Amino acid sequence: MSEQYSEDAKHIEKLYEFDERLSESTDKSQNFQDYEGIIELSKTNIKTKQLGAQLIPRYFKFFTSLATEAFDAYMDIIDEVEVGVRVQAIRGLPLFCKDTPEFISKIIDVLVQCLNTEELVERDAVHKAFMSLFRQDTKASLTALFKHTEATISTDEQIREKVLHFIRDKVFPLKGELLKPQEEMERHITDLIKKSLGDVTGEEFNMFMGFLTSLSIFGGKSPQERMQELVEIVEGQADLDSQFNVSDTDHIDRFISCLQTALPFFVRGAPGSKFLSYLNKNIMPDFDKLPEERKLNLLRALAEMSPYTTAQVARQMLPSIVQLLKKYMPARKTGEEMNFTYVECLLYVLHHLAHKAPNATNSLCGYKIVTGQPSDRLGEDFSEFYKEFTERLTSVEDLTKATMKKLTQGMSEHSKAMSAAKTDEEKSSVKMKKQSATTGLRTCNNILAMTKGLHAKAPSFIGDTSVTLSWKEVTKPLASTTTGGKRPANGAGNNVGAKKARVENHQVVNKTSQGISYGGGRGSHRGRGRGHGRHGGGGRGRRGYW
Repeated sequence: MSEQYSEDAKHIEKLYEFDERLSESTDKSQNFQDYEGIIELSKTNIKTKQLGAQLIPRYFKFFTSLATEAFDAYMDIIDEVEVGVRVQAIRGLPLFCKDTPEFISKIIDVLVQCLNTEELVERDAVHKAFMSLFRQDTKASLTALFKHTEATISTDEQIREKVLHFIRDKVFPLKGELLKPQEEMERHITDLIKKSLGDVTGEEFNMFMGFLTSLSIFGGKSPQERMQELVEIVEGQADLDSQFNVSDTDHIDRFISCLQTALPFFVRGAPGSKFLSYLNKNIMPDFDKLPEERKLNLLRALAEMSPYTTAQVARQMLPSIVQLLKKYMPARKTGEEMNFTYVECLLYVLHHLAHKAPNATNSLCGYKIVTGQPSDRLGEDFSEFYKEFTERLTSVEDLTKATMKKLTQGMSEHSKAMSAAKTDEEKSSVKMKKQSATTGLRTCNNILAMTKGLHAKAPSFIGDTSVTLSWKEVTKPLASTTTGGKRPANGAGNNVGAKKARVENHQVVNKTSQGISYGGGRGSHRGRGRGHGRHGGGGRGRRGYW
């Protein structure tokens, strides 16, 4: 045992001798054997490895001919079972790049592999080594790191996930410090992210989009082409060039989620015509074949999108919208039931699309809107269409008013129940019912606000935000009276959060369609709404998580 200790001590002493000669040498390239000796002795035991972890990178730049041998020896040290030795070696990795920046990519690759550790002290050393490299050369370091986020056959899924978590938790929060010069580096990281989006989960996509929208180059004063760039990124995720299959629920969920993700960019001026054209051409013809939940999510997304389309796309889509409206607006005295949310969405879409192309409704609804264009088709008789459409509007209004009466009565009962409730559970249950009833009243108010003006031979279509969709949060208090005799667009006093309202609204509509429709009967629309939200990414996706 003493002999082994003596041998180890000699190796340590020899390493210090090599270090001393190299340190004192004015032309270190002449000390080739000393550096070679450091490489060899660093392989002998834990103590020499720990010292070698300091010495190998210290003189690395002076001996390029020994670069491979030195680096291989260092990798052996990092593979050491003893965690203390590994940590020492990880801390020394950035030193390889201090004067040899061409090694940054290789060191980043090593650190990426080291991320896959459960030792907290080791993980902390890895994170600090990354930060050291970022401060040495941010551009080269990010480029090397993001290569590991691209989905390739050689990419280990567990490692890729660790890299993404590191980027999310450690890199993105330091964008103000790392991305300098700002515009140049923000553009660079944007290009890196684009390459990483080839095969991502919904959560990963939302993470990247959330970061991109936080960059100054995509800020509030950015030009329209920047918004278009973001839309094109989202379009790529939505697979708008692929063949649509109505049974591919993954694609449908991804399309809806992407549509909602892109909505803020449409609001800021980016065209959304490609989304709507795809929807009209591929999805609307098979709308009836979609599961009920997808129908609801799709109609909600379409409603939110409809104000931001072009006249050309509006003209293309109106036939499908009017056809769906006729399907979901019951005829009079038939005992048909009505899905109130569907009708609210479709009326909202009708108004906004028809506002862009009003005379397109002449041949669809029998209106008489004169624009002076041949497409007015005023010389043709569409009176039967007008009669059918307005009769269905009247039926909708009757059903809506009856439903509002029941919901209002229910609100009074809920108030009494709240006073009588004793436990927190009972109070919570009553509160949910009151919130649901409030949202249901908003849906009904919206429907009446949108049907009222559609009875005229030449109606005026809503092209503004005077109607707030029932699942959207009300941000401004509504006036108690309205001008021009119009009905209030929303129920008063509703401050339910948008996310909660999305779910509750559909629950109310389901309840109101169960026995509170024209002619009685029980409703069949029982699917629960699932809001995808701006960053929801709900469902399963490309890598199985959309």
